[in-house]
Parts: sequence; structure tokens; C-alpha cells
Amino acid sequence: MSDLSLNPSTSAAAWKSLRNYAWNSPAVRKILVLALLALTWELAARFNAKPILFPSFVETMTALWQAITTENLLQASWVSMSVLLKGYAIALALALVLVSLAVASRFVRELLQTLISMFNPLPAIALLPVAMLWFGLGEKSLLVVLVHAVLWPFALAALTGFDSVPETQRLVGRNYGLRGPSYVARILIPAALPSILYGLKIAWAFAWRTLIAAELVFGVSSSNGGLGWFIFRNRNELFTDKVFAGLAMVIIIGLAVEGIVFRIIESVTVRRWGMQR
Repeated sequence: MSDLSLNPSTSAAAWKSLRNYAWNSPAVRKILVLALLALTWELAARFNAKPILFPSFVETMTALWQAITTENLLQASWVSMSVLLKGYAIALALALVLVSLAVASRFVRELLQTLISMFNPLPAIALLPVAMLWFGLGEKSLLVVLVHAVLWPFALAALTGFDSVPETQRLVGRNYGLRGPSYVARILIPAALPSILYGLKIAWAFAWRTLIAAELVFGVSSSNGGLGWFIFRNRNELFTDKVFAGLAMVIIIGLAVEGIVFRIIESVTVRRWGMQR
């Protein structure tokens, strides 16, 4: 009897503990937000009752599964991601070189700040006609646009982070005889890592949306169509559910990179070091 009498209170305590864990878990909260958005989407589509204009969430997920299993949507996604990773890596390397030189030279700093002021407000997609004129219809044009989309916002974030490094840490590096690349790698980059990670996130978002927009304009790259081309092709054929499926894949990849890749990097660096909450 005593065990039975304890069951209700034990169950209540377990339920309260589970509820507190769910409320305090960022992953659970995000899942709840996504579920709420999906429910809102489904209800709005059913109320609208025009699938050709606004397919429901269930129809979109069905089309997404069919596109993955029968239309090589994953291959199209990889085509886009492979081009993006190339442009992203090239732009990051260029930005780190320019920012490192700017730290060592006032002239290079003024030059870099001027270039950032000139080109950072310029939409990357606006360079697409020029890139197509110079490099033709293919991957090179996409890489030019991607490098422009990533280079300037990341350089701005990295330069701002380097400028915010406390003078005491700079003096420690100089007292140890660090100069040039070693000074940047051992003192400036670790101290400015929160700003650098922020720049990586912003640059990733710019690159991803720029790539999809560029693929929507001229589609194929190296004889293979990416996600943007998948969306464009299905829009021409009035397969609205597949268009939304392509958009959903764009969002899913964005959430995965933001919620997994960057979160892992933050957890093993700035959060572990106490530089960020």
C-alpha cells in the first residue's frame, strides 16, 4: 500500500522534472517551434484551399520525399553544396590574408576598409551578369559571386574582432616575441574568435542564399543542376509542391549547418573557454 500511495507523487515529480528539462533544452524548444510553424502552415494551406498556389505542409513533405527518392534531390543538393564550399573556402582564405596584412600595415588597413565600404553593400547577385560575361555559364561564375558574398562581411567581422582584442593580450604576444603570422594565429585569432565565428555565420548565410539565387538565374553548373535549378525547373512546370519541397531542402540544410556545425564549433571553443554564454 505504501508503494502505491507514493506513486502519484513520484509520477508528479518525474513529470515536473521532464517538463523542466524540456523547457530548458534548446533542442526541444526548437522542435516545438518548428512543430508550431508546421501546424500553422498546414492550417493556412487548408484554409486557403489552393494547392497550385500554396501546398500544405503534408503535400510538401510528400513531394520532398518523392524528390529525394526518385528525382535525385540529394544529388542536386550536393552539387550546390560542393560549389558553395569551394567559394566559401577561397573567400575565407583571401579574407584572412587581407586582414592579417591589415593588422601589420596601416596602408593595407585603409585599403581594406575602403574596399569593404565599397563592396560590402553591393549585392553579390548584381555581379552575376559581369561574371557570366567574363567566365561564361558555369561554375567559375558561381565562384566569383560566392567569393564576393563571403569575402567582405567576413573580413569586416574579423577586422572588428582583431581591433577589439585587449591591449594586455597584445602585449603578452609581443613580450613572447610573436610577430607576423604567429602573432595573428596565437594571439589575435583566439582572442577574436567570437567575432570570427559570427562572421563565419553571416558569410555562410550570404553565400547560401546567393548561390540559390544565382542557380535560379542560370541554373546548371558543370552540366549538373543544383537546388536552385530544381526549384526553377519545377516552377516552370507548375509543380508548386516540388517548388516548396526544394525551398524546404534549402531551409533544412541551413538549419543543419547552423544548428549542428556551428554549434559544435562554438561548444568546443568559445563556450568551453568561457568567452560566450
